[in-house]
Amino acid sequence: MGHFDRTLAYISDLQQADTPDAIAEKLLGVTSAFGLTALMAGTVPQPGTPTGRQKDHVLLCDWPVEWLERYVARNYVDHDPIVSRMKQLQAPFQWRDASEIKVDHDGEVVMGDAGEFKLKDGLAFPLVTLDGQIVMVSLGGEQVEMSGLEFGMISLVSTYAIGRAMQLLTAEGRVIDHIELTPRERECLKWAAEGKSEWEISQILGISEHTSEKHLLNAKFKLGAVNRVQAVAEAIRRGYI
Repeated sequence: MGHFDRTLAYISDLQQADTPDAIAEKLLGVTSAFGLTALMAGTVPQPGTPTGRQKDHVLLCDWPVEWLERYVARNYVDHDPIVSRMKQLQAPFQWRDASEIKVDHDGEVVMGDAGEFKLKDGLAFPLVTLDGQIVMVSLGGEQVEMSGLEFGMISLVSTYAIGRAMQLLTAEGRVIDHIELTPRERECLKWAAEGKSEWEISQILGISEHTSEKHLLNAKFKLGAVNRVQAVAEAIRRGYI
């Protein structure tokens, strides 16, 4: 199968995804071959946006849980040199190229902390909606290797993935209020309500600790919660557990 045919196959596969989580999983299934193992995509919040509202901007997310929570809690989006460069260029680039612009102390802290979570390089690019809103796509990993042709393919497939996510999250321009938790997300929330840690949940359900963390994080974002306690409370309120 040629390069173009593979790209079409990736896009066709993404079209079958019916949830944002499935889109993220399929996209990372493509990009991980190039060292891009983590994903964050969403609209760029305005400077000074309260941390509790930043989650509203997320479209797709598969970042290490602790890194995501640190990023939001410390309001790193206002100091992230990747975000700054994207706003300036509004064109695709590799993270390593962000060093070409002046990075202040806060920016160095952001990049240093990202490295702790094996996010040392990546690919970022913007999409601009018809109303002028910037959607940022950021794919990261520990060691990223790709050719120029592969760079273009990943950008194309990622762009399609974001379009598909926006299709699912909107209906005639309105945000869908319905929340659909997967059976695993419900199970993890149920055990979280019992006071179990991510590790204990993983042992009970026979999954990895990373997977239990991911299910809880996904549930938290779907429920619009800022922490696990609020996610459990919201799940109980909605009758999920």
